[in-house]
Amino acid sequence: MISGRHQIVSETYLADFNSWIAQTTQLLRERRWHEIDVLHLIEEVEDLGKSERRGIASQLTRLLLHLLKWQYQSQRRSDSWLDSITDARTQIELALEDSPSLKSYPAEQLEESYQRARRQAAKQTSLEIAMFPDACPYSLELVLAEDWLPESG
Repeated sequence: MISGRHQIVSETYLADFNSWIAQTTQLLRERRWHEIDVLHLIEEVEDLGKSERRGIASQLTRLLLHLLKWQYQSQRRSDSWLDSITDARTQIELALEDSPSLKSYPAEQLEESYQRARRQAAKQTSLEIAMFPDACPYSLELVLAEDWLPESG
């Protein structure tokens, strides 16, 4: 049976997520364990890790996409591409600083992110996908290096 207070917290989760966070945080601070919406709290904690990994993979894909475009469309290079490359590197760096346990995650995701970037690059450049290497041509060290850019393809 669900207690009245627990029922209210669960309903708040469905109706107003930010209010649920505030209530749950307060209950945790006050160590009112029996009133905490444990099932939703577990869900949210699990999702935090997934969200961090998804963010790193997304930034890595964006970074690789712009590196490919930089290399294979050198005539169209722009400050916005450079800004995107710099920002993606910064976002990955910040995520890894916040979660050092994910340090190996970019290496684990490099090839998968490259394949997504390769498909996107083909669409965005109108070049045949075969123009881009089948496997990632860049080492992770270079991809994440602050001042590195690929040569024209």
